[in-house]
Amino acid sequence: MLTWPAVPVPAIPGRGGPVLVRDTSSGELTVAAEGPVARVYACGVTPYDATHLGHGATYVAFDLLVRAWRDSGLDVTYASNVTDVDDPLLERADATGVDWRELASQQTALFAEDMTALGVLPPDVYVGAVESIPAVVDAVELLLATGAAYRIEPEGDVYAAVTLVPGFGAVSGLDHETRLAQFAERGGDPQRAGKRDPLDALLWRTERPGEPAWDGRSLGRGRPGWHIECAVIARDGLGTPFDVQGGGSDLAFPHHEMSGAHLVALTGDVTARPRVHVHAGMVGLDGEKMSKSRGNLVLVSQLRADGVDPRAIRLALLAHHYASDWEWTHAELATAEARLETWRAATSGNGGPAAEPLLAELRAALAADLDAPRALAAVDAWAQHSLAGPADGGSWDVTDPATEGAPGVVARALDALLGIRL
Repeated sequence: MLTWPAVPVPAIPGRGGPVLVRDTSSGELTVAAEGPVARVYACGVTPYDATHLGHGATYVAFDLLVRAWRDSGLDVTYASNVTDVDDPLLERADATGVDWRELASQQTALFAEDMTALGVLPPDVYVGAVESIPAVVDAVELLLATGAAYRIEPEGDVYAAVTLVPGFGAVSGLDHETRLAQFAERGGDPQRAGKRDPLDALLWRTERPGEPAWDGRSLGRGRPGWHIECAVIARDGLGTPFDVQGGGSDLAFPHHEMSGAHLVALTGDVTARPRVHVHAGMVGLDGEKMSKSRGNLVLVSQLRADGVDPRAIRLALLAHHYASDWEWTHAELATAEARLETWRAATSGNGGPAAEPLLAELRAALAADLDAPRALAAVDAWAQHSLAGPADGGSWDVTDPATEGAPGVVARALDALLGIRL
């Protein structure tokens, strides 16, 4: 699958340090990648509707991680996917009378446009669910052969015995009843007759009338389950174990719990799970989580069509810590637009406050669990000082090397570290 265009990231003086993130599994701050390589998998979209601000906040958050890692000198591989065949997509296609392949193609392209506009660096590994099917078939056949999966008759659907995998439940830390409830709410089928355990996860759904299906060799014609797709794409694109598994907080269970269990079952190695799990908070609107199923969406593409500068949209998202839940209001956008104008004015002159202290604070903020609000506050303080002039009320001495090139250095740092190209 083709990803969106990469943009050059400018070089800036110095180098960042290790990045700490809060691991969902332990609740503790931990080094995101020990180096010299860093590998992250951020779960992608199911393309049955346009990118909303909840999506935008999540992918901007992991973009910050990738930028901070690269600034620290790590060799980064970023992988993601597109779930371009799944029940919600098929249901939307049926409801709208659009062929599911056309709907997936249209919305995947729109997602790429939105990510490009928001300044999100593209993944190095970008794989659609459909193109992963041959590898998924290999994986499911292996799980059946090792006894880690079983069939349900008469349909012949294949399920993974995930609750028997060592360490199952460690990602989310939820009790059994909460797991059952969330599994039912988030695409699972705990009531399916014939399952050995209500939490066992679908690996392969055999062909049903009117549904798309592919050659599954010994599995029969059908299509893959959700969790095994990401496990296989991550394994093949990054190897195991990789450093960070990421996505919205609603993916911690069942998706990341299940995909991690699949990795353990596929490799026979209890350490094959991602080393760290990082989850972004939910963005709300009118008192409810913003989601496609509720329809309470603020779309990135619509804001862009209304003439909103995508850099202001990104700034509005960066104004909140990635792990926090927050509510979108129009005031968020007004604040971001004003901030953008101030930063542009402050970096447009020949002189200003020295850039090095600001660069150090930006790096410290990102190293401290990707604290974007702290980073924005530091830039605000520098910008106000730049616009106000030196403490003596005069003009910046552009013959002083510390101040003469400072605005340009700051502008390049905002681009490289925060993804804000002024």
